[in-house]
Amino acid sequence: MGGFTLTHFLYLLQATGWTVVLTLLAFVLGCLAGFLVMLARTAQVRWVRGLSGLYVDVVQGTPLLIVLFLIYFGLALFGFELPAIVAAALSLMIYCSAFLGEIWRGCVQSVPRTQTEASECLGLSRWQTLRDVVLPQAMRIATPPTVGFLVQVLKNTSLASVVGFVELTRASQVINNSLFQPFLVFGIAGLLYFALCYPLSRLSRALERKLNGGRRQPA
Repeated sequence: MGGFTLTHFLYLLQATGWTVVLTLLAFVLGCLAGFLVMLARTAQVRWVRGLSGLYVDVVQGTPLLIVLFLIYFGLALFGFELPAIVAAALSLMIYCSAFLGEIWRGCVQSVPRTQTEASECLGLSRWQTLRDVVLPQAMRIATPPTVGFLVQVLKNTSLASVVGFVELTRASQVINNSLFQPFLVFGIAGLLYFALCYPLSRLSRALERKLNGGRRQPA
C-alpha cells in the first residue's frame, strides 16, 4: 500500500472540475425552472399559485437524495437509463427550482405595492410591469441570497457520488479505498470544497452589504 502521491492529487483536482461543471449545469437549469416557479407562485390565477405552492412544498420536504434515487433508478424502470451526470443535474435542477422560485417570489413580493399600482395607472400590462418595474428592483434584493444558495448547490453535488458520478466526493472515496488514509484524503477534499465555497460565501455577504445596505425597513 503506497502513500498519497501527486497523481492522487491531480485526480482530485480533475474531480473538482467535474464538481464545478455539475454545479453550474444544475444551477443554470435550476434558475430557468425557478423563474417559471416564481411566475407561477405570483400568478393571479389561484389554482396556478396552489399547484406551484404544492410543488415547492413537496420538493422542499423531500430529501435531495430521494429525488436523485427517483430520477436515476426510478426512470430506469420505464426504460429511461440516464447517465449519472444527467440524473444528478436533473435532480439538482428540481431542488434548485423549488428553493430559488420561493426565494425570488419573496423578493418580488417585497417590492412596494405602490410600484405596481403606479404602473397600472400608466397603463402598463402585468408583464410590462413585471419586466420593467418589479424585476429590476427584485433582482437587486435577490442577488445575495441567490449567490449564497449556489454554495448549497455546490456542496450538494457530493450526493451524485451515490449513483457513480465521479465528482470530488466520489474521487475521494476511490482514493481512500486504495490507500486507507481517510483523514488525509477527505481532509484534502474538504479543503478543496472550502476553496470553492468560501469565496462564494464572501461574495454573497459583500453583495448583500453593497446592494441592500441602503435599504430601510418601512416604518
